[in-house]
Amino acid sequence: MSYDYIIVGGGSAGSVMANRLSAKSSNKVLLCEAGQDTPHGKVPPEILDSYPGTAYFDPRFHWTELKVHTEVISHNRPYFKKVERDMDFDGPWHGKDGRIPVRRIFPDLWNGHAKAVAKAFEEAGFQYIQDQNGEFRDGYFPITISNLYDRRVSAAIGYLDPGTRLRTNLTISALTQVKGLLFEGTRCVGVKALVEGKETEFRGGEVIVSSGAIHSPAHLLRAGVGPAGHLRDLGIEVVAHVPGVGQRLMDHPSVSVSSFIRPDCRLNGLTRRHILLALRYSSGIGGAPSGDMFVASVSKSAWHAVGEQIGSLLAAVYKTFSETGQVKLASRDWRAEPIVEFNLLSDRRDLERLMDAFRRLGAMQISAALQDATCDPFPASYTERVRKIGVVNGKNKMITDVIAKLLDGPAWLRRMMIEKVIVEGYRFNELMRDDEALEDFIRKASIGVWHATCTCRMGAEDDPMAVTDPQGRVRGVSGLRVVDASLFPTVPCANTNFPTLMTAEKIADAILAAA
Repeated sequence: MSYDYIIVGGGSAGSVMANRLSAKSSNKVLLCEAGQDTPHGKVPPEILDSYPGTAYFDPRFHWTELKVHTEVISHNRPYFKKVERDMDFDGPWHGKDGRIPVRRIFPDLWNGHAKAVAKAFEEAGFQYIQDQNGEFRDGYFPITISNLYDRRVSAAIGYLDPGTRLRTNLTISALTQVKGLLFEGTRCVGVKALVEGKETEFRGGEVIVSSGAIHSPAHLLRAGVGPAGHLRDLGIEVVAHVPGVGQRLMDHPSVSVSSFIRPDCRLNGLTRRHILLALRYSSGIGGAPSGDMFVASVSKSAWHAVGEQIGSLLAAVYKTFSETGQVKLASRDWRAEPIVEFNLLSDRRDLERLMDAFRRLGAMQISAALQDATCDPFPASYTERVRKIGVVNGKNKMITDVIAKLLDGPAWLRRMMIEKVIVEGYRFNELMRDDEALEDFIRKASIGVWHATCTCRMGAEDDPMAVTDPQGRVRGVSGLRVVDASLFPTVPCANTNFPTLMTAEKIADAILAAA
Protein backbone atom coordinates (compact mmCIF):
# COMPACT_ATOMS: atom_id res chain seq x y z
CA MET A 1 0.00 0.00 0.00
CA SER A 2 1.42 3.36 -1.03
CA TYR A 3 0.78 6.85 0.30
CA ASP A 4 2.12 10.34 -0.25
CA TYR A 5 2.62 10.86 3.49
CA ILE A 6 2.89 8.32 6.28
CA ILE A 7 2.56 9.79 9.79
CA VAL A 8 3.89 7.68 12.65
CA GLY A 9 1.94 8.63 15.79
CA GLY A 10 -1.52 10.13 16.27
CA GLY A 11 -0.79 12.42 19.22
CA SER A 12 -0.71 16.21 19.29
CA ALA A 13 1.55 16.74 16.27
CA GLY A 14 0.38 13.71 14.31
CA SER A 15 -3.29 14.70 14.51
CA VAL A 16 -2.48 18.18 13.19
CA MET A 17 -0.39 16.79 10.34
CA ALA A 18 -3.09 14.30 9.34
CA ASN A 19 -5.73 17.01 9.24
CA ARG A 20 -3.72 19.62 7.34
CA LEU A 21 -2.03 17.35 4.80
CA SER A 22 -5.26 15.49 3.95
CA ALA A 23 -7.05 18.82 3.41
CA LYS A 24 -5.45 18.76 -0.05
CA SER A 25 -7.49 16.12 -1.85
CA SER A 26 -4.63 14.97 -4.07
CA ASN A 27 -2.58 13.95 -1.02
CA LYS A 28 -2.99 10.34 0.07
CA VAL A 29 -2.28 10.28 3.82
CA LEU A 30 -1.86 7.41 6.29
CA LEU A 31 -1.88 8.00 10.06
CA CYS A 32 -0.46 5.10 12.11
CA GLU A 33 -1.41 5.10 15.79
CA ALA A 34 -0.34 2.41 18.28
CA GLY A 35 -3.32 3.03 20.55
CA GLN A 36 -7.05 2.76 19.97
CA ASP A 37 -8.94 5.11 17.70
CA THR A 38 -11.18 7.75 19.32
CA PRO A 39 -13.79 8.78 16.72
CA HIS A 40 -16.66 11.09 17.59
CA GLY A 41 -19.20 9.25 19.74
CA LYS A 42 -16.71 6.56 20.76
CA VAL A 43 -14.21 8.57 22.79
CA PRO A 44 -13.51 6.76 26.09
CA PRO A 45 -14.92 8.72 29.03
CA GLU A 46 -11.47 8.78 30.65
CA ILE A 47 -10.16 10.77 27.67
CA LEU A 48 -13.05 13.27 27.80
CA ASP A 49 -12.81 13.68 31.57
CA SER A 50 -11.75 17.16 32.70
CA TYR A 51 -9.82 15.39 35.47
CA PRO A 52 -6.90 13.67 33.70
CA GLY A 53 -5.83 11.39 36.54
CA THR A 54 -7.92 8.43 35.44
CA ALA A 55 -6.43 8.49 31.93
CA TYR A 56 -2.86 9.06 33.22
CA PHE A 57 -2.90 5.87 35.26
CA ASP A 58 -5.01 3.65 33.01
CA PRO A 59 -2.70 1.10 31.32
CA ARG A 60 -4.70 1.36 28.07
CA PHE A 61 -3.42 4.86 27.42
CA HIS A 62 0.34 4.75 27.98
CA TRP A 63 3.46 2.67 27.34
CA THR A 64 3.31 0.35 30.35
CA GLU A 65 6.84 -1.04 29.91
CA LEU A 66 8.55 2.34 29.53
CA LYS A 67 10.69 3.29 32.53
CA VAL A 68 12.66 6.53 32.85
CA HIS A 69 15.48 7.80 35.06
CA THR A 70 14.89 11.31 36.37
CA GLU A 71 17.94 12.14 38.52
CA VAL A 72 20.83 13.53 37.42
CA ILE A 73 9.73 32.22 19.60
CA SER A 74 8.04 35.63 18.40
CA HIS A 75 7.63 34.85 14.66
CA ASN A 76 5.46 31.84 15.53
CA ARG A 77 2.60 33.84 17.17
CA PRO A 78 0.37 33.69 14.13
CA TYR A 79 0.50 29.87 14.40
CA PHE A 80 -0.38 29.80 18.12
CA LYS A 81 -3.51 31.76 17.26
CA LYS A 82 -4.25 29.35 14.40
CA VAL A 83 -4.43 26.48 16.91
CA GLU A 84 -6.75 28.00 19.52
CA ARG A 85 -10.38 29.01 19.84
CA ASP A 86 -10.42 31.10 23.00
CA MET A 87 -13.83 30.94 24.65
CA ASP A 88 -13.18 33.77 27.14
CA PHE A 89 -10.98 36.48 25.60
CA ASP A 90 -10.57 38.26 22.28
CA GLY A 91 -7.91 40.62 21.00
CA PRO A 92 -4.38 40.40 19.61
CA TRP A 93 -3.19 37.76 22.08
CA HIS A 94 -5.87 35.22 21.18
CA GLY A 95 -7.17 33.06 18.35
CA LYS A 96 -10.90 32.67 17.81
CA ASP A 97 -11.16 30.16 14.95
CA GLY A 98 -8.76 27.32 15.83
CA ARG A 99 -9.62 23.69 16.34
CA ILE A 100 -8.72 23.55 20.04
CA PRO A 101 -11.08 25.44 22.38
CA VAL A 102 -9.49 26.96 25.48
CA ARG A 103 -11.19 28.34 28.56
CA ARG A 104 -10.66 29.04 32.24
CA ILE A 105 -12.56 28.35 35.44
CA PHE A 106 -12.78 31.73 37.16
CA PRO A 107 -12.57 32.41 40.93
CA ASP A 108 -16.32 32.43 41.53
CA LEU A 109 -16.33 28.68 40.80
CA TRP A 110 -13.20 27.80 42.77
CA ASN A 111 -13.40 25.42 45.71
CA GLY A 112 -12.24 26.38 49.21
CA HIS A 113 -8.73 24.99 48.74
CA ALA A 114 -8.16 26.96 45.52
CA LYS A 115 -9.48 30.16 47.11
CA ALA A 116 -7.17 29.67 50.09
CA VAL A 117 -4.18 29.14 47.80
CA ALA A 118 -5.08 32.33 45.92
CA LYS A 119 -5.19 34.22 49.22
CA ALA A 120 -1.77 32.82 50.18
CA PHE A 121 -0.35 33.89 46.81
CA GLU A 122 -1.76 37.37 47.29
CA GLU A 123 -0.40 37.67 50.81
CA ALA A 124 3.01 36.64 49.45
CA GLY A 125 2.89 39.72 47.21
CA PHE A 126 1.66 38.34 43.89
CA GLN A 127 -0.99 40.08 41.79
CA TYR A 128 -4.05 38.43 40.25
CA ILE A 129 -3.90 38.15 36.44
CA GLN A 130 -7.16 37.34 34.72
CA ASP A 131 -5.59 36.11 31.47
CA GLN A 132 -2.66 33.69 31.72
CA ASN A 133 -2.08 33.92 27.95
CA GLY A 134 -2.01 37.70 27.81
CA GLU A 135 0.94 39.82 28.87
CA PHE A 136 3.74 37.60 30.25
CA ARG A 137 4.37 38.74 33.82
CA ASP A 138 4.53 37.40 37.35
CA GLY A 139 1.28 36.71 39.15
CA TYR A 140 -1.41 34.10 39.75
CA PHE A 141 -4.26 33.31 37.35
CA PRO A 142 -7.03 30.88 36.41
CA ILE A 143 -5.20 28.19 34.48
CA THR A 144 -6.01 27.84 30.78
CA ILE A 145 -7.28 24.42 29.68
CA SER A 146 -8.17 22.83 26.34
CA ASN A 147 -11.70 22.14 27.40
CA LEU A 148 -15.28 22.75 26.30
CA TYR A 149 -18.38 22.31 28.45
CA ASP A 150 -16.26 20.57 31.12
CA ARG A 151 -15.03 17.96 28.63
CA ARG A 152 -11.42 17.71 27.52
CA VAL A 153 -10.68 18.37 23.85
CA SER A 154 -7.61 16.39 22.80
CA ALA A 155 -5.68 17.03 19.60
CA ALA A 156 -7.35 13.96 18.07
CA ILE A 157 -10.82 15.25 19.00
CA GLY A 158 -10.08 18.73 17.66
CA TYR A 159 -8.26 17.81 14.46
CA LEU A 160 -9.59 14.33 13.58
CA ASP A 161 -13.21 15.43 13.79
CA PRO A 162 -16.05 13.72 11.89
CA GLY A 163 -15.65 15.99 8.85
CA THR A 164 -11.95 15.23 8.58
CA ARG A 165 -12.61 11.51 8.93
CA LEU A 166 -14.93 11.64 5.90
CA ARG A 167 -12.00 12.48 3.62
CA THR A 168 -11.41 9.51 1.35
CA ASN A 169 -7.72 10.38 1.04
CA LEU A 170 -7.10 9.94 4.78
CA THR A 171 -6.58 6.49 6.31
CA ILE A 172 -6.36 6.12 10.09
CA SER A 173 -4.74 2.83 11.06
CA ALA A 174 -5.25 2.37 14.81
CA LEU A 175 -3.76 -0.43 16.93
CA THR A 176 -0.75 -0.13 14.63
CA GLN A 177 2.75 -0.47 16.04
CA VAL A 178 5.50 0.70 13.72
CA LYS A 179 8.37 -1.80 13.94
CA GLY A 180 10.79 0.18 11.83
CA LEU A 181 11.44 2.67 9.07
CA LEU A 182 12.15 1.33 5.58
CA PHE A 183 15.18 2.74 3.76
CA GLU A 184 16.53 2.37 0.25
CA GLY A 185 20.03 3.75 0.57
CA THR A 186 19.63 7.03 2.44
CA ARG A 187 16.01 7.58 1.39
CA CYS A 188 13.17 6.63 3.73
CA VAL A 189 10.49 4.93 1.64
CA GLY A 190 8.00 3.62 4.21
CA VAL A 191 7.42 1.73 7.44
CA LYS A 192 7.11 -1.84 8.66
CA ALA A 193 4.21 -2.25 11.07
CA LEU A 194 2.07 -4.65 13.05
CA VAL A 195 -1.60 -3.87 12.40
CA GLU A 196 -3.63 -5.64 15.08
CA GLY A 197 -0.85 -8.24 15.22
CA LYS A 198 -0.49 -8.68 11.44
CA GLU A 199 2.79 -7.84 9.66
CA THR A 200 2.30 -5.04 7.10
CA GLU A 201 4.42 -2.70 5.00
CA PHE A 202 3.35 0.78 3.98
CA ARG A 203 5.23 2.74 1.32
CA GLY A 204 5.21 6.52 1.15
CA GLY A 205 6.69 9.51 -0.62
CA GLU A 206 7.55 10.95 2.79
CA VAL A 207 7.48 9.54 6.31
CA ILE A 208 6.70 11.93 9.18
CA VAL A 209 7.65 10.62 12.61
CA SER A 210 5.43 12.18 15.30
CA SER A 211 5.98 9.76 18.16
CA GLY A 212 7.19 12.16 20.83
CA ALA A 213 10.56 13.00 22.33
CA ILE A 214 11.16 9.47 23.60
CA HIS A 215 9.92 7.25 20.78
CA SER A 216 10.77 9.45 17.77
CA PRO A 217 14.54 9.26 18.41
CA ALA A 218 14.16 5.54 19.11
CA HIS A 219 12.62 5.05 15.64
CA LEU A 220 15.51 6.93 14.03
CA LEU A 221 18.15 5.01 15.99
CA ARG A 222 16.68 1.61 15.09
CA ALA A 223 16.74 2.64 11.44
CA GLY A 224 20.45 3.53 11.61
CA VAL A 225 20.09 7.31 11.90
CA GLY A 226 21.99 8.63 14.91
CA PRO A 227 25.38 8.60 16.66
CA ALA A 228 27.49 6.13 14.70
CA GLY A 229 29.32 4.77 17.75
CA HIS A 230 26.11 3.89 19.62
CA LEU A 231 24.61 2.27 16.52
CA ARG A 232 27.71 0.17 15.82
CA ASP A 233 27.83 -0.97 19.45
CA LEU A 234 24.38 -2.47 18.89
CA GLY A 235 25.25 -3.94 15.49
CA ILE A 236 22.98 -1.53 13.62
CA GLU A 237 24.10 -0.51 10.13
CA VAL A 238 24.71 3.24 10.02
CA VAL A 239 22.52 4.93 7.40
CA ALA A 240 23.47 8.44 8.52
CA HIS A 241 25.75 9.65 11.32
CA VAL A 242 23.57 12.23 13.10
CA PRO A 243 25.13 12.63 16.57
CA GLY A 244 22.28 14.69 18.05
CA VAL A 245 19.62 11.97 17.82
CA GLY A 246 18.44 11.19 21.35
CA GLN A 247 20.65 13.82 22.96
CA ARG A 248 19.75 16.84 25.14
CA LEU A 249 16.51 15.34 26.44
CA MET A 250 14.82 17.98 28.60
CA ASP A 251 11.78 18.35 30.85
CA HIS A 252 10.59 20.70 33.58
CA PRO A 253 11.84 19.37 36.95
CA SER A 254 9.26 19.67 39.70
CA VAL A 255 8.63 19.01 43.38
CA SER A 256 5.49 19.16 45.55
CA VAL A 257 4.51 20.31 49.01
CA SER A 258 1.23 18.65 49.96
CA SER A 259 -1.31 18.81 52.76
CA PHE A 260 -4.63 17.40 53.96
CA ILE A 261 -7.63 19.36 52.66
CA ARG A 262 -10.39 19.98 55.18
CA PRO A 263 -13.65 18.31 54.03
CA ASP A 264 -15.58 21.50 53.21
CA CYS A 265 -12.71 22.87 51.08
CA ARG A 266 -12.38 19.97 48.63
CA LEU A 267 -13.68 19.89 45.05
CA ASN A 268 -16.84 18.11 46.25
CA GLY A 269 -18.34 17.83 42.78
CA LEU A 270 -17.97 21.50 41.82
CA THR A 271 -15.94 20.48 38.78
CA ARG A 272 -13.94 17.49 37.58
CA ARG A 273 -10.98 19.80 36.92
CA HIS A 274 -8.37 19.50 39.69
CA ILE A 275 -6.02 22.38 38.80
CA LEU A 276 -7.88 25.67 38.82
CA LEU A 277 -5.15 28.25 39.29
CA ALA A 278 -1.41 28.64 38.97
CA LEU A 279 1.37 31.08 39.79
CA ARG A 280 4.19 32.38 37.62
CA TYR A 281 7.13 33.99 39.43
CA SER A 282 10.75 34.98 38.93
CA SER A 283 13.30 33.21 41.13
CA GLY A 284 16.18 35.64 40.58
CA ILE A 285 18.58 32.69 40.92
CA GLY A 286 21.51 31.90 38.65
CA GLY A 287 20.80 34.52 36.01
CA ALA A 288 17.42 32.97 35.16
CA PRO A 289 15.07 35.16 33.09
CA SER A 290 11.84 36.55 34.50
CA GLY A 291 8.93 34.15 34.84
CA ASP A 292 11.21 31.12 35.16
CA MET A 293 9.10 29.34 37.81
CA PHE A 294 5.58 27.87 37.68
CA VAL A 295 3.42 26.66 40.56
CA ALA A 296 0.23 24.68 40.02
CA SER A 297 -2.38 24.53 42.77
CA VAL A 298 -3.63 20.95 42.77
CA SER A 299 -6.91 20.39 44.63
CA LYS A 300 -7.00 16.64 44.00
CA SER A 301 -3.85 14.54 43.88
CA ALA A 302 -5.16 11.23 42.49
CA TRP A 303 -8.29 9.59 41.10
CA HIS A 304 -9.06 7.64 44.30
CA ALA A 305 -10.60 8.66 47.63
CA VAL A 306 -7.28 9.56 49.27
CA GLY A 307 -6.37 11.71 46.28
CA GLU A 308 -9.53 13.76 46.86
CA GLN A 309 -8.26 14.60 50.36
CA ILE A 310 -4.75 15.69 49.38
CA GLY A 311 -3.93 19.09 47.93
CA SER A 312 -0.54 20.07 46.56
CA LEU A 313 1.48 23.06 45.49
CA LEU A 314 3.56 21.71 42.63
CA ALA A 315 6.54 23.88 41.69
CA ALA A 316 8.29 23.40 38.35
CA VAL A 317 11.39 25.01 36.89
CA TYR A 318 10.00 26.29 33.58
CA LYS A 319 13.23 27.84 32.29
CA THR A 320 15.35 24.73 32.61
CA PHE A 321 19.14 24.79 32.45
CA SER A 322 19.74 21.03 32.74
CA GLU A 323 20.20 19.62 29.24
CA THR A 324 22.31 16.47 29.56
CA GLY A 325 19.47 13.95 29.30
CA GLN A 326 19.42 11.32 26.59
CA VAL A 327 17.44 8.56 24.90
CA LYS A 328 19.38 5.55 23.66
CA LEU A 329 18.53 2.03 22.61
CA ALA A 330 18.67 -0.87 25.04
CA SER A 331 18.78 -3.35 22.15
CA ARG A 332 18.03 -3.70 18.44
CA ASP A 333 14.67 -5.31 19.28
CA TRP A 334 11.88 -2.86 18.35
CA ARG A 335 9.77 -4.21 21.22
CA ALA A 336 12.33 -3.16 23.84
CA GLU A 337 11.66 0.27 25.31
CA PRO A 338 14.62 2.68 25.02
CA ILE A 339 16.81 3.75 27.92
CA VAL A 340 15.63 7.18 29.07
CA GLU A 341 17.83 9.33 31.30
CA PHE A 342 16.46 12.80 32.04
CA ASN A 343 19.31 13.95 34.35
CA LEU A 344 16.84 16.57 35.56
CA LEU A 345 19.10 18.40 38.02
CA SER A 346 22.43 18.15 36.17
CA ASP A 347 22.67 21.96 36.34
CA ARG A 348 22.82 23.04 39.98
CA ARG A 349 20.78 26.16 39.25
CA ASP A 350 17.73 23.96 38.72
CA LEU A 351 18.30 22.26 42.07
CA GLU A 352 18.73 25.59 43.86
CA ARG A 353 15.50 26.94 42.40
CA LEU A 354 13.53 23.88 43.53
CA MET A 355 15.01 24.20 47.02
CA ASP A 356 14.00 27.85 47.07
CA ALA A 357 10.53 26.94 45.78
CA PHE A 358 10.04 24.29 48.48
CA ARG A 359 10.84 26.85 51.19
CA ARG A 360 8.52 29.45 49.64
CA LEU A 361 5.65 27.00 49.28
CA GLY A 362 6.30 25.48 52.69
CA ALA A 363 5.93 28.93 54.23
CA MET A 364 2.65 29.37 52.36
CA GLN A 365 1.40 25.97 53.58
CA ILE A 366 1.74 27.05 57.21
CA SER A 367 0.33 30.55 56.60
CA ALA A 368 -3.01 31.49 58.11
CA ALA A 369 -4.59 31.68 54.64
CA LEU A 370 -3.91 28.03 53.84
CA GLN A 371 -4.34 26.74 57.38
CA ASP A 372 -8.00 27.72 57.07
CA ALA A 373 -8.35 25.11 54.30
CA THR A 374 -5.58 22.58 54.99
CA CYS A 375 -3.51 20.99 57.74
CA ASP A 376 -0.64 18.56 58.28
CA PRO A 377 1.68 19.62 55.42
CA PHE A 378 4.16 17.02 54.16
CA PRO A 379 6.75 16.59 51.39
CA ALA A 380 5.28 14.61 48.50
CA SER A 381 7.20 12.21 46.29
CA TYR A 382 6.22 9.77 43.56
CA THR A 383 7.50 6.61 45.24
CA GLU A 384 6.96 3.05 44.08
CA ARG A 385 4.24 2.70 46.71
CA VAL A 386 2.42 5.77 45.36
CA ARG A 387 2.80 4.52 41.79
CA LYS A 388 1.30 1.13 42.59
CA ILE A 389 -1.66 2.53 44.54
CA GLY A 390 -2.28 4.97 41.66
CA VAL A 391 -3.03 2.28 39.07
CA VAL A 392 -6.74 2.35 38.26
CA ASN A 393 -8.30 -0.90 39.49
CA GLY A 394 -10.87 -2.19 41.97
CA LYS A 395 -8.36 -3.35 44.57
CA ASN A 396 -6.79 0.08 44.86
CA LYS A 397 -10.21 1.69 45.11
CA MET A 398 -11.12 -0.48 48.11
CA ILE A 399 -7.77 0.14 49.83
CA THR A 400 -7.94 3.91 49.39
CA ASP A 401 -11.58 4.03 50.49
CA VAL A 402 -10.52 2.55 53.83
CA ILE A 403 -7.49 4.85 54.21
CA ALA A 404 -9.64 7.88 53.34
CA LYS A 405 -12.09 7.09 56.14
CA LEU A 406 -9.19 6.91 58.61
CA LEU A 407 -7.77 10.22 57.37
CA ASP A 408 -11.15 11.87 57.94
CA GLY A 409 -11.12 10.56 61.52
CA PRO A 410 -9.51 12.08 64.62
CA ALA A 411 -6.60 14.49 64.13
CA TRP A 412 -4.14 12.22 65.97
CA LEU A 413 -5.03 9.29 63.71
CA ARG A 414 -4.70 11.41 60.56
CA ARG A 415 -1.27 12.64 61.61
CA MET A 416 -0.16 9.09 62.34
CA MET A 417 -1.45 7.84 58.97
CA ILE A 418 0.34 10.64 57.09
CA GLU A 419 3.58 9.97 59.01
CA LYS A 420 3.47 6.16 58.79
CA VAL A 421 1.61 5.42 55.54
CA ILE A 422 1.85 8.39 53.15
CA VAL A 423 5.25 9.97 53.85
CA GLU A 424 8.40 8.01 53.06
CA GLY A 425 11.66 9.51 54.31
CA TYR A 426 12.03 13.14 55.37
CA ARG A 427 9.38 15.05 57.31
CA PHE A 428 8.17 18.57 56.51
CA ASN A 429 9.72 20.40 59.49
CA GLU A 430 13.07 18.71 58.90
CA LEU A 431 13.21 19.89 55.29
CA MET A 432 12.23 23.45 56.21
CA ARG A 433 15.21 23.84 58.57
CA ASP A 434 17.93 21.54 57.15
CA ASP A 435 19.47 22.47 53.78
CA GLU A 436 21.36 19.18 53.40
CA ALA A 437 18.20 17.17 54.00
CA LEU A 438 16.26 19.39 51.59
CA GLU A 439 18.86 18.96 48.84
CA ASP A 440 18.87 15.18 49.31
CA PHE A 441 15.06 15.05 49.23
CA ILE A 442 14.77 17.14 46.06
CA ARG A 443 17.44 15.16 44.23
CA LYS A 444 15.48 11.98 44.91
CA ALA A 445 11.91 13.31 44.68
CA SER A 446 12.02 15.69 41.71
CA ILE A 447 10.26 14.42 38.61
CA GLY A 448 9.37 15.80 35.21
CA VAL A 449 5.88 16.95 34.29
CA TRP A 450 5.43 14.97 31.03
CA HIS A 451 7.11 17.69 28.98
CA ALA A 452 9.81 15.56 27.33
CA THR A 453 11.45 17.53 24.50
CA CYS A 454 14.56 18.29 22.41
CA THR A 455 15.86 14.82 21.40
CA CYS A 456 15.65 15.52 17.64
CA ARG A 457 16.18 19.22 17.86
CA MET A 458 16.14 21.51 14.85
CA GLY A 459 19.04 23.81 14.15
CA ALA A 460 21.21 25.64 11.67
CA GLU A 461 23.20 23.88 8.99
CA ASP A 462 26.48 24.43 10.86
CA ASP A 463 25.15 23.09 14.19
CA PRO A 464 26.73 19.63 14.57
CA MET A 465 24.11 18.48 17.11
CA ALA A 466 21.05 19.55 15.10
CA VAL A 467 19.00 16.58 13.89
CA THR A 468 16.62 18.43 11.57
CA ASP A 469 16.30 21.67 9.70
CA PRO A 470 13.58 24.19 10.71
CA GLN A 471 11.02 22.25 8.64
CA GLY A 472 11.67 18.98 10.45
CA ARG A 473 13.66 17.33 7.64
CA VAL A 474 16.18 14.88 9.09
CA ARG A 475 19.80 15.61 8.24
CA GLY A 476 21.76 13.12 6.13
CA VAL A 477 18.72 11.35 4.67
CA SER A 478 15.74 12.17 2.46
CA GLY A 479 12.03 11.40 2.65
CA LEU A 480 12.00 11.64 6.45
CA ARG A 481 10.80 14.32 8.87
CA VAL A 482 10.28 14.54 12.59
CA VAL A 483 7.38 16.70 13.73
CA ASP A 484 6.71 16.77 17.48
CA ALA A 485 8.16 18.16 20.73
CA SER A 486 11.51 16.47 20.09
CA LEU A 487 12.23 19.26 17.56
CA PHE A 488 12.44 22.03 20.15
CA PRO A 489 15.95 23.49 20.58
CA THR A 490 15.18 23.88 24.30
CA VAL A 491 12.16 23.05 26.44
CA PRO A 492 9.72 26.01 26.25
CA CYS A 493 9.06 28.11 29.34
CA ALA A 494 5.48 26.83 29.17
CA ASN A 495 3.33 23.74 28.92
CA THR A 496 4.41 21.88 25.76
CA ASN A 497 1.07 20.89 24.20
CA PHE A 498 0.30 24.13 22.38
CA PRO A 499 3.91 24.67 21.23
CA THR A 500 3.75 21.16 19.74
CA LEU A 501 0.45 21.90 17.98
CA MET A 502 1.86 25.20 16.72
CA THR A 503 5.00 23.49 15.39
CA ALA A 504 2.92 20.94 13.49
CA GLU A 505 0.70 23.69 12.03
CA LYS A 506 3.73 25.61 10.81
CA ILE A 507 5.51 22.62 9.27
CA ALA A 508 2.29 21.42 7.63
CA ASP A 509 1.97 24.83 5.98
CA ALA A 510 5.57 24.59 4.77
CA ILE A 511 4.98 21.12 3.29
CA LEU A 512 1.83 22.22 1.49
CA ALA A 513 3.47 25.40 0.20
CA ALA A 514 6.45 23.47 -1.18
CA ALA A 515 4.18 20.91 -2.82
